[in-house]
Amino acid sequence: MARRVFFSFHYQRDIWRVNQIRNIPNVTGCAAAGFQDGSLWEEAKKKGDAAIKALIDEGLKNTSVTVVCVGSKTAGRKYINYEIDQSIARGNGIVAVQIHHLKDKDGNTDPAGAIPAKIEANGYKAYKYVDHEKLGNWIEAAAKAAGK
Repeated sequence: MARRVFFSFHYQRDIWRVNQIRNIPNVTGCAAAGFQDGSLWEEAKKKGDAAIKALIDEGLKNTSVTVVCVGSKTAGRKYINYEIDQSIARGNGIVAVQIHHLKDKDGNTDPAGAIPAKIEANGYKAYKYVDHEKLGNWIEAAAKAAGK
């Protein structure tokens, strides 16, 4: 079954890594944390918190699962926490996927980052990204756990 998925991640730092994994066949609506491109994110940043949160809220519409892509500096970021909170509030399935080991645009990897506290505190699963098939399975399991 195809799932509409919201990808939450540290945009400036991890977009290259996330783009390597988010376009898989059984996932639709894979906008980068709700942002169609960097220009929308940059425009929202100029307008402040309310505009960024509105962009995130729009990106979450009609999704059933949120995938929190965990890089070395993801945990504790204000908008990551907002995305997790909003995902919980709407009843999305949630799964964390570590991506620190994927190469960035310069071919570098990062040390492992902490899983966001809200993921662990709410009992959501966390995995290290391995391949598209496993990610698809984790997304489906998260959706079923949320009753979606």
